[in-house]
Amino acid sequence: MQCPECNSTHINKNGHKKGKQNYICVQCTRQFIDNYQPQKGYPEEVKRECLKMYVNGLGFRAIERVKNVDHTTIINWVKSAGKLLPDCYDPETNPEVGELDELQTFVGSKKKKTWLWTAVDHFKPGILGWVLGDHSAKTFEPLWAEISKWKCYFYVTDGCQVYPNFIPEGDQIPPQNLYDKS
Repeated sequence: MQCPECNSTHINKNGHKKGKQNYICVQCTRQFIDNYQPQKGYPEEVKRECLKMYVNGLGFRAIERVKNVDHTTIINWVKSAGKLLPDCYDPETNPEVGELDELQTFVGSKKKKTWLWTAVDHFKPGILGWVLGDHSAKTFEPLWAEISKWKCYFYVTDGCQVYPNFIPEGDQIPPQNLYDKS
């Protein structure tokens, strides 16, 4: 048997750790277990389920309680997945109907409000574009620069006061028109 650190063969037994014989290297004092198999993390299925739960609105600590995976691990998975996402989706075919929405959240304290602006194809799943910032036209402008290239027939919105500054008149369907039965 050799020390994994210095490859010395001068090894002594040093008690038991979790039911396994523990060894210590006399030369470098490194402690180790024979046939040590490092944990290789969580199975991909667990990771996928945690990410699905997050995308469906569960918080990190709620997922931690359900799946028994530390919340910081889940946060790291979400960050890794986020780095793989493009800044803006380039659809194969332009959406016929765009849907625009914004969501208010906070980071750190409720005084630091952040808005997530999203653009989706009204008939297909998935976010086509997004931007983070405040609730102003200045924040929405870069998102509009991308989605206006799609030349949708019209846009479904929640009636936010920013949208008429960008969407041509008649191309926006605010919420009161969606449910009009007349």
